[in-house]
Amino acid sequence: MNAHDSEELLREGRRVLEVEAGAVAALARRLGEPFVRAVELLATASGRVIVSGIGKSGIVGRKIAATLTSTGTPATFLHPVEGLHGDMGIVSREDVAILISKSGGTEELVGLMDYLMRLGVPIIALTGEVDSPLGRAAAVAVDCSVG
Repeated sequence: MNAHDSEELLREGRRVLEVEAGAVAALARRLGEPFVRAVELLATASGRVIVSGIGKSGIVGRKIAATLTSTGTPATFLHPVEGLHGDMGIVSREDVAILISKSGGTEELVGLMDYLMRLGVPIIALTGEVDSPLGRAAAVAVDCSVG
């Protein structure tokens, strides 16, 4: 690799970091009352935090569940399809759920949402579309949209 290639790689790396930093800054500016309500729900839950999402949202959800667990909050990741096919026994009425979906309308996640609602589990939606089936049904919908 020559010096010219190295300079181009550094420029591109810096550009990517600046774009990502801008997205995080925009999210920070939108942080409001829904975030406060979500934190209060999590803080007052007597059960576990059930985290779910599918695809990329599921990968993020696994990381959230792992981070909560490592900081002392009982949490588990529940794949929405596996939940609907027999794994819902891990969920109790004392739990709170974090459901993650960019569109807020993913069929598998909406099915899980319906089950959680019937059980009376409060749902925190992390979504790019607060005016979606998930956003409208959740106890709290946090706008996590990105440009």
